[in-house]
Amino acid sequence: MNLYMRMTKSFIKTLREDPTEAESSSHRLMLRAGMIKQIASGIYSYMPICWRSIKKIESIIREEMDLVGAQELRMPTLHPIDIWEKSGRVEAMGETLFRLSDRRERDLVIAPTHEEVITMMVKEHAQSYRDLPLILYQIQTKFRDEARPRAGLLRVREFDMKDAYSFHISEDSLDEDYQKVAKAYSNIYSRCGVPAIQAEADSGAIGGKDSHEFILPSETGEDTVFICDHCGYAANAEKAQSVTPKSTTGTELNIEEVYTPNIKTIDQLTEHLGIARYNTLKTVLYISDGDIVLVTLRGDLEVNEVKLKNLLHSKSLRLATEEESFNAGLHPGYVSILGIKDQTTIADDSISYGVNFVVGANKPDYHLTNVNYPRDFTPTLMADIATAQDGHACVHCNNQLRSCKGIEIGHIFKLGTFYADQFDASFLDQNGTLRNIIMGCYGIGIGRLLAASIEYNNDKDGIIFPKSIAPYQVHLLALNTQDEEVTKVATSIYDNMRAKGIEVLYDDRPETAGVKFKDADLLGFPFRIVVSNRNLKEGSVELKNRASKDTSLQTIESIVAVVEQLIVS
Repeated sequence: MNLYMRMTKSFIKTLREDPTEAESSSHRLMLRAGMIKQIASGIYSYMPICWRSIKKIESIIREEMDLVGAQELRMPTLHPIDIWEKSGRVEAMGETLFRLSDRRERDLVIAPTHEEVITMMVKEHAQSYRDLPLILYQIQTKFRDEARPRAGLLRVREFDMKDAYSFHISEDSLDEDYQKVAKAYSNIYSRCGVPAIQAEADSGAIGGKDSHEFILPSETGEDTVFICDHCGYAANAEKAQSVTPKSTTGTELNIEEVYTPNIKTIDQLTEHLGIARYNTLKTVLYISDGDIVLVTLRGDLEVNEVKLKNLLHSKSLRLATEEESFNAGLHPGYVSILGIKDQTTIADDSISYGVNFVVGANKPDYHLTNVNYPRDFTPTLMADIATAQDGHACVHCNNQLRSCKGIEIGHIFKLGTFYADQFDASFLDQNGTLRNIIMGCYGIGIGRLLAASIEYNNDKDGIIFPKSIAPYQVHLLALNTQDEEVTKVATSIYDNMRAKGIEVLYDDRPETAGVKFKDADLLGFPFRIVVSNRNLKEGSVELKNRASKDTSLQTIESIVAVVEQLIVS
């Protein structure tokens, strides 16, 4: 990368007004700063000033991954679809997987990730336990046909990702490298100026068991994370476990049937009977892999469908239609799991935290009062299948959880032997026994990380770049370029910085001081030097720190050395 540039020669075009399509701070600022240009929905060009930051982030990632012993490689973007069919992920990825055909009518996909390919590669290499462990990574373009791209680079269809994969002979070996990579991720985010929370997460379509997301707390984010400030537990909403507060206590009473004409919802029921939502049990009907499932939980809670799907090991899960419910002999609005024998029944463990619940009577216009577990019913399965809520207790220390919105900026997975099982990737252990390779997977979206850093590091005037990923370290402004002395001094400082290897953007445009100041604040480089006729009369130039907003006058002779020291400090 060039260390220096004049703005009169640059490919930089800033905007005065906020774009109407901007959905977040980072989206707005990156468009205004001329960092990105949208080509199609969720598809962007990275302009030079953006690309400089991207390359710096990549360098940080490479440094941290190399420190944990990872080796960089490069895999193809186009994959034959049959390897995705073999792993079973064509169905799992659904419409997100972008498919196409070549001139020979062979079906292909544009890779959204590379577990299949890397497993096939390592299968050919790792024949013995002596060949493992391995950590391999790449930085490469991916494509996912997202239904709703949003917020600039925070959710796109085409993106650059660092994806890494580890290969092991044991779970202990996987755990060791998993923790190493997690620490490397924390270092990456810190160096990029992003405070990240490591939270337990669901593995989703990528497979495997344990996984963790790295979350930047932000109202712009699509994720919800639950945090215990006492013990440090953190998990996203799809994974978060909690202890539901006890709703009622007292003596178990006898069941009574009550007439509730046209009362089909929890809100109608609580109003009709004058009770709280937590005094009710609601039953939700799902279709899991073609079979109906009855799910019951307290009326003040909501079903966490990710937890439910994982519990049932479902390939597909959806709400049942009214017609499907009636065909199963069930009456929507009046269903409970009492007396159900022919269908699978799932209960959230919240049913243990209360007495004398009101439930459906399994016939129209009637409910039952004073229903108690386990006296009156026994579900097929009982587990935590509810979405955590603010104020619920932490499962580890019983202190209260709080929630916040966040941006996912990284995800790591313990894949186990899932892909090795599909592709027969095995090795001979110390005893000569053939065993399947155990895998881990680790991803960071490069553009999203840049956007997240901007989302966090900004003010009303523009971006505040951390020194580590700033496109340039110094923004040099010459005010009134018609003044020969101003131009002479500014150009001399520019040349001296070039000689010292300092990254500098020189605003030599014939623009007003106001325009130059606004652009400098918008672009947000760490240090701004202003050369003006007024300060030159005193033999000095102005130095401003973008983050602290501190300003000072420095002599013309010392300014380069002063900035050089600030950059490395």
